[in-house]
Amino acid sequence: MDKESNSQSHGEDVRIQLEKNLSPMEVTALSLGAIVGWGCFVLPGIRFLPDAGPMGAVIAFFIGALFQCVVALSYSVLIRPYPVAGGAFAYAYAGYGSKGAFICGWALVLSYICVIAANAMALILLTRFLLPGVFDVGYMYTIVDWEINAGEVGFVSAVLLLFGWMNYKGVGAASAVQVFLAIALTVGIIVLAGGTALSESASVENLTPLFNEDRGWLASILVVLALTPWLYVGFDTIPQTAEEFTFSPSKARDLMLISIIAGGILYALVTLAVAGYIPYPELLAKKYAWDAGWIAEQVFGRFGGVALSVPVLAAVLAGMNGFFMASTRLLFSMGRSKFLPDFFAEVHPRYNTAWKSVAFTLALTLIVPWFGRAALLWIVDMSAIGTALAYLYTCLTAHKYLGQNPEEVKSILSKPICLLGAFTSIICFVLLIYPNSPAAIAVPSWLTLFSWVGLGCLFYWTKHAELSAIPHSRLRFLLFGKPDYPVLFDLDEEEEAAKQSAGKK
Repeated sequence: MDKESNSQSHGEDVRIQLEKNLSPMEVTALSLGAIVGWGCFVLPGIRFLPDAGPMGAVIAFFIGALFQCVVALSYSVLIRPYPVAGGAFAYAYAGYGSKGAFICGWALVLSYICVIAANAMALILLTRFLLPGVFDVGYMYTIVDWEINAGEVGFVSAVLLLFGWMNYKGVGAASAVQVFLAIALTVGIIVLAGGTALSESASVENLTPLFNEDRGWLASILVVLALTPWLYVGFDTIPQTAEEFTFSPSKARDLMLISIIAGGILYALVTLAVAGYIPYPELLAKKYAWDAGWIAEQVFGRFGGVALSVPVLAAVLAGMNGFFMASTRLLFSMGRSKFLPDFFAEVHPRYNTAWKSVAFTLALTLIVPWFGRAALLWIVDMSAIGTALAYLYTCLTAHKYLGQNPEEVKSILSKPICLLGAFTSIICFVLLIYPNSPAAIAVPSWLTLFSWVGLGCLFYWTKHAELSAIPHSRLRFLLFGKPDYPVLFDLDEEEEAAKQSAGKK
């Protein structure tokens, strides 16, 4: 959205197109920075090791990476024929029409905004370790044994406002530091893992028990595996920015796979580093605000602990930056194609950015610091649900596309891979919503999720009549740039259903 490079008209509409200014390195940095956010450094001590044990978590990382590589292959099928902003949202429309597109898009917006908010909350853990007593002042109240302080709320809010301002100014300002951040977090993880492995106290015996003893090995793996759509969600920032590629969309497949595999390795390195320095049950019992930071301080001294904050800060900022860019593009795409109010598609007259989409994203994320660390786990659960649903739509659409375009089938495994991707998404979704599942989401997550669904229903209800009256030729123009752009669903059947729905009203 950096510049209005050109526009096309169709009837009364002008379709703003995004400038092509993202290189392969920038896109890969965007993806990896979004994958390896705060969770890589913070969740080992508060989620991965307590819930799954080191081996359960590492096995889940790599099974999950395999699952998400399968999903990425489905994305790579669709990014060639549909290289537009919106990613899974645009694909869901191509495969299943207006309703499918709205459900998928709104679920993905939830996932992206949750990741921004979670990265912002991780800043509080970082500052409590790095700058104790500086921001944790002005006590207000306590939520789930976590003190909410005015200083920390103000600090995190200021950081969120900074990223909102960067995205308000344009993609050039927002992406300029992304490559540096991705390199910094990768180097920092390698140094932490290497230093911990070479320390005198490090031992393989510290990794026992390998799995959560109360759950057993299978449940230990499943409880983290259910979260892998969220852990690797950053790879789909690549198709979100397809409209801005300076290179062929066919290269996107390799960039996505590289990002996912690298992300899985980095998650495993940090988790093993945290678990291997001393017996990890002993470490967890100490209840440090940030376990990885404490270990870095023991291995490298106080300076080393402070130095680790650089890649952690890089991970947090890269995640916030990447998902701010992705979420505002998705909201812009939904507004431009009339699925959301025109508010979201309004472009700033000077900066040519969807500044109201930026403002909406910023307003929601500013709520989270008021709920403390407990909000981190609630956010992860909700984000995983939204992501799994979006992945399901993408995989099913890719299978449908290959079925209707047999000349695009590159291998006998192409269509089965799409179905496998859909199946893995369903597994993760069921693990999160089934009450007796080891990964079932908590009540606060359900309440927030229902609030999000309610807001989506309100938006859809206000736009449904208008959306139903819009010919699909116009919708295809707004989404894809051409009124006759090929889609995979029965146009006549959907338009007839829309007329019947309008008649009932």
